[in-house]
Amino acid sequence: MDSATETFLAHRSLLFTVAYEMLGSAADAEDVVQETWLRWAGVDLDAVHNQRAYLVRIAARQALNRVRTLNRRKESYIGSWLPEPLLTAPDVADDVELAESVSIAMMLVLETLTPTERAVFVLREVFDLDYDEIAEAVDKTSAAVRQIAHRARAHVAARRPRGPVSAVGNRGAVSSAGNRGAVSAVGNRDALEAFQHAAETGDLQRLLDILAPDVVFLGDGGGIKQAALRPVVGAAAVARVLAAGMSRITAASLHPAQVNGSPALVLRFDGEIDTVFALRIDDGLVTGLYAVRNPEKLSHMEREITLRR
Repeated sequence: MDSATETFLAHRSLLFTVAYEMLGSAADAEDVVQETWLRWAGVDLDAVHNQRAYLVRIAARQALNRVRTLNRRKESYIGSWLPEPLLTAPDVADDVELAESVSIAMMLVLETLTPTERAVFVLREVFDLDYDEIAEAVDKTSAAVRQIAHRARAHVAARRPRGPVSAVGNRGAVSSAGNRGAVSAVGNRDALEAFQHAAETGDLQRLLDILAPDVVFLGDGGGIKQAALRPVVGAAAVARVLAAGMSRITAASLHPAQVNGSPALVLRFDGEIDTVFALRIDDGLVTGLYAVRNPEKLSHMEREITLRR
């Protein structure tokens, strides 16, 4: 294996994550990774001082090139748009910064940034690139990037999901946040099991017991599958929406998983993924519930599950 290939493979997962956090699309992130490889293969490695940063810059540029196409898709999208669910390993939740940055709740916050703000925020706050390196990736001056980073941090801080996990952008807090994450993992697991049991048995009262009073439900069918077209807010309203589909759910059709660094349930019918339910859990209660049903957004996850078997 030559040096260029070895270096690329060593950073492939990182490049995918950078692209995914900038785009919210696993399929497009994979394309960005391939485009990054094509450009990296022609680089004179002797002239590259920091290979990791150089690769990330290439990936960031390719991701920014795709933003316009993705935005056109979103403008004509039917109903709520959610990022493609990303199957993550259980130990991702132990990395507090990464777990929060890929969570669906945080990805939705990143959607409210401009493309350049999002790129700067991801590269600086999540992956800790220097301002000069980011400036090369987004074709801005270092001074301009610092201003953009400040504006993006303030924007995200004002909209960041509530809860104990808040280490992104505060790398000195990783240790204490990690301790809180370890404690909350037990509560998350208990809440997921309770939610799964309520769904399998149709126990509406038990479902109400684990939904926060201000829980928000978002469904994404993309106009292909039936889904709520607008956000549903409040425990009673969300329970009614879920109860309408509980009759189809059996113990054999629901499977726990780790999606975007958070607990989730994968619903299968006839061997194929029908819905991915990703849960945001705070203090043992479900505060956010995201149901992805659009088949075009589930194909990548289906392949990942197949590869891990």
